[in-house]
Amino acid sequence: MNLEAVRAFVTVAEEGQFQLAAAHIGISQQAVSKRLATLESDLGVRLFTRTAGGTQLTIDGQAFLPHARELLRVEQRAADAVRPGRRALRVDVLNHRTASSAVLRDFHRVHPDVELDLVTIVDSAQAAIAALQAGTIDASFRAVGSPASQLPKEIKAAPAADDAHQLLVGPTHPQAFARSVTPADLVGQRIWMPGMLPGSEWDIYFDDLADAFGLTIERVGPYFGSEHLFDVLADSSTLANLAGEHTRILWPDQYDLRRIPINHPTPVYPHSLIWHRDNTHPVLRILLDYLAATQVNRPDTGIWIPVWAQ
Repeated sequence: MNLEAVRAFVTVAEEGQFQLAAAHIGISQQAVSKRLATLESDLGVRLFTRTAGGTQLTIDGQAFLPHARELLRVEQRAADAVRPGRRALRVDVLNHRTASSAVLRDFHRVHPDVELDLVTIVDSAQAAIAALQAGTIDASFRAVGSPASQLPKEIKAAPAADDAHQLLVGPTHPQAFARSVTPADLVGQRIWMPGMLPGSEWDIYFDDLADAFGLTIERVGPYFGSEHLFDVLADSSTLANLAGEHTRILWPDQYDLRRIPINHPTPVYPHSLIWHRDNTHPVLRILLDYLAATQVNRPDTGIWIPVWAQ
C-alpha cells in the first residue's frame, strides 16, 4: 500500500478540506486528489464524499481511518528503529545480574534520557564480534585479550569494569564463617561452575585461575539456572561457587548462603566494552565517555588477572 496516499487520506480526514491537507503536506491540491483516487481504486471503495463545506468520510472511510493511522505509526517506528539517535542503543550482556549490567544501570542513572536495549543474544566473544560486524548489536561486554576474544581491526575495545570474585557457599561449608579467604585456602576444595561454554573467555579465565593457584574448578553437569545452583549450594557442605562482587544475587532467606571476599590476591575478571569502529550511534559515544570518566585505576598489587588481560 502506498503510504504517501495513506498519509494524504489521514491528513484530509483531519483537516476536512483538500486545500488545507495539501498545504499541510506541502504538495498541490491536485496531487492530493490523485493520491486519494489511487488509494480508493486500490481499495475498491469510496473514502470521502464532497460537501459544500469540504469533505466527509464515508462509512468505509471511517472504518479505514484507525488502520491508516496505525500504518503511519508503524512507518514511524520502523524508521526510528534504524535512525541513529532515534533507536535504543543495543548492548549485549552475559545476563542481567552481572557487573556489565550494573555498569549500565549506573550509566542510566546518570543519563536517564538515553534509550538502552539490553540483550543476551550471544554466548561467546566470537559470536559477539560477528553480531557487531553484522550490525545486530551496537556493543558487547567481553574479556578482551583471551584466545577466545581476539579482535579484528574493525572492532574496538575500552575498559569497562573489573569485577572481583567472591566465594559463595552454603551454611555448612567449612568456609561458611570465614571473614575472608585466600586462593591458597581454596586448594583441594570443590568449586562448581556449571553451564560454562567450552572455549569461551569465561572458560579460559577459570582455566587460568585454576592453573595459577592449583584450584579444582568443576564444570560438570547441566546448568538449570541460578535458582537450582543456589539450592544445591545451600544443601552442600563441599561445593562452592565463585560469584562476581557486582553480580546481583537473591536467594530465599532459609538458604543462608554466604558471600566471602577473596584476598591476597583477589581474582578479578576484566570486562571491556567492544563495538564496531563505524558505529555512529550518539548514545555509544556518551557511554564511552562515561566509562572513561568513571574508570578506577587498577591497583598494581593485591589482585590477580590473567596474563592476557594485563
